[in-house]
Amino acid sequence: MKLLGKVALGVVAVLVLLVAVVLVRTWTYKAPAAVDITTVTLAEAPPIDQAKAAQHLAEAVRIRTVSHQNKADNDWAEWDKLHAWLAATYPAAHAAMTREILPNKALIYTWTGSDASLKPIVLMAHQDVVPITPGTEKDWKQPPFDGVIADGSVWGRGSIDDKGSLVALFEGLEALAGSGFKPKRTIIVVSGQDEEAGGSGARAAAALLKSRGVQAEWVLDEGSAAITDHPITGKPAAIIGIAEKGYATLRVTAPAQGGHASAPPPETGVAVLAKAITAITDNPFPLKLNGPGAEMVRALAPHGGFLMRMAVANEWLFGGMMKKQFAATPAGAALLHTTIAPTMLKGSPKENVLPQDATAWINYRIAPGQTKDEVMARAKRATAGLKVDLAWEGNAVNPSPVSSTDSAGWRVLAALAADGGKLPVAPGLVGAGTDSRYMTPIASDIYRYQPLLASLDTFAMIHGTNERMTLSNLERMTTFYARLVASAAG
Repeated sequence: MKLLGKVALGVVAVLVLLVAVVLVRTWTYKAPAAVDITTVTLAEAPPIDQAKAAQHLAEAVRIRTVSHQNKADNDWAEWDKLHAWLAATYPAAHAAMTREILPNKALIYTWTGSDASLKPIVLMAHQDVVPITPGTEKDWKQPPFDGVIADGSVWGRGSIDDKGSLVALFEGLEALAGSGFKPKRTIIVVSGQDEEAGGSGARAAAALLKSRGVQAEWVLDEGSAAITDHPITGKPAAIIGIAEKGYATLRVTAPAQGGHASAPPPETGVAVLAKAITAITDNPFPLKLNGPGAEMVRALAPHGGFLMRMAVANEWLFGGMMKKQFAATPAGAALLHTTIAPTMLKGSPKENVLPQDATAWINYRIAPGQTKDEVMARAKRATAGLKVDLAWEGNAVNPSPVSSTDSAGWRVLAALAADGGKLPVAPGLVGAGTDSRYMTPIASDIYRYQPLLASLDTFAMIHGTNERMTLSNLERMTTFYARLVASAAG
C-alpha cells in the first residue's frame, strides 16, 4: 500500500508539474512575428479628395478590361482606353514618373529617387478583371460595368480585384506628387494586363527589370487583407501574405479499348480512372505545423482565446489536437498542406459507347516546402500498378519563396497594417496565384496585402456577384498607399 501511495503521489506531482509548465508557457507566450510599431516612423498622407477617388474608381470600372480564357476574345482597345484614362486622371503622377507600355500592354512606371544607392520598391496592381458569369447579370444589384456609386460603395466588376488597388495606388501617388514629394528611394509600379489569365505581362515586366539589373528592396501586391472576423481571434486581424502556394494540374489518362457498351471488358477505362483518382485522393499530403500558415496561427494566438493561446504555446503537447482542429474545415486544412482537388472528367461522348481513353484533371495547390516534382512522384506511387498515364496540364508552378518577417519592408507594412495599434498583424499564406510570383528574380521579399478591412463573407463576392468597394475601404486604401510610399521612399 505504501508503494501504491508513493506511486500515486509521484503521478500527482508529475501532473502538477505538467500543468504548471503548460500555464507558464501560456502566460509568457509572445507572437514570434510581432512588430513594435512604436519603433517605426510613419509619414502622414497628404490630403486626398475621397469623393473624387470614388468617382475615379467608378470610371475605371466602366472600362471593360475583361480577361477571357481565350485572349483572342479580349477587346484590347479597352486597355488602351484605360492607359489614356490613367494619364488624364493623374497628371501630376504621370509628370513625376516615366511610363513604359510593353508590347503586351503591361505597364511599368518609374519614379526615380534621389539616392541611387537605395534599392527600389515595387508596387503592383493589375489592370484586368474576370468576366461576369453568363446568366448572373440579373443578380447584380447594380449593373456590373456601370460603376454606380450607391449605398456607400462603388459597385462593379474589378472594384476590389484589382482596379480598387490600381486606383487607390494612383490616388496616393497623385497626392504625393501634387504636394511636392520627392522620393529618395526609386518607386516602380508594375501593372500587368492579364493577371486573371496567366500573368504574361508581369512575367515580361520582371524579365525587363532583371535585364536592367534591378534588385528591389521589396515588392507589394494583392493577396491578403485585414479580416474583421478572423477565425483565430474572433476579432479583426491584418494578414500579410509572405508566400503563395504553387499551382499545378495533373492530367490522369487511362487508355482503353473502345467499343460497344453492351459487351464491356472486365475493367473499363473509366473504372481504371476511378481507381486512380481514388488512389491519389486517398493519399493526401499530411498536415504540418510549419510554414506561413502555421506562422499566422502562432502570431495571432496571443490575441485569441485562452485555449488557443495554450495550445499554440504548448505545441509539443497539443500539436495533434491543433491539426485535427484545422482539418475540420477545408480552408483551415489548406493552410497546412498541399491540397488535391479532382475538378474535371472526360470519357465517352455517348452513354452506350466505351471510351478509348478516360481522363481526369486534378488541381494541386502546392504548399511552401514542397515542389511539383514531389507532387508528381507521390501521384505515381499512389497509382503504381494501374494502367494510367500522368502528365502536367500546362505549366506547373512551384510555390513562391517565403519572405522575411524581419525586414525593413515587413516592419513598415506591418506598422501601417496595424492601423495605429488597432489590429494585430500576422504573416500568412496566399492560396491563390498573384502577379507577384514573377518578381522572384528581382526581389527576395515579396509581400501580398490589400489594405481592405472586411468580413470573410465579403471576400466571397470577389470573382462573384455584386462585387463592390465600400467608400470607407477606398479611403483606407488611398491613405495606406500614400503613407507607404512616403514612409518607405521618403
